[in-house]
Amino acid sequence: MALKHGWTGRVFEGFAVGDVYNHPLGRTIHAADNAWFTLLTMNTNPVHFDAAYAARTEFGKPLVNSCLTLAIVTGQSVSDLSQNAVANLGWDDVRLPHPVFEGDTVYARSEVLETRASKSRAQAGIVRVRTTGVNQDGAVVLEFTRTFMVYKHGFVPSAAPVLPPQGVR
Repeated sequence: MALKHGWTGRVFEGFAVGDVYNHPLGRTIHAADNAWFTLLTMNTNPVHFDAAYAARTEFGKPLVNSCLTLAIVTGQSVSDLSQNAVANLGWDDVRLPHPVFEGDTVYARSEVLETRASKSRAQAGIVRVRTTGVNQDGAVVLEFTRTFMVYKHGFVPSAAPVLPPQGVR
């Protein structure tokens, strides 16, 4: 039986300007996700965790915390983009054109805008992408550009655990 290694992420050399990644996993946002994230981050706006208050707003129901939406959409992109990142360098031009509500499912895609070798780290490169999040109806709920530093081929630290030989318990 052959040992099959799972996906270990993309390295700098794997990115090309114009590449588009449709990130494979959607994420339905539940009331508990919204309440916990809002409380963990000390956001005291009741539109995120007080349904009675939110019912009296123009939206008529709780809004998902926009920072949660940003975190989820960024997370959806990690397996395709930054699994092997050294560091995130910035999020720019964050736009929230449509509200997200509890029960919405968010999907994401990213386009590579720019790549360049790092000037300070020979073992890494810089990648800039535009990421778009959409809801289950295709409405754009989030857009941003993100810049991150990613390892070059041969420089990714090993993350694999040491496993016993096959057949050994």
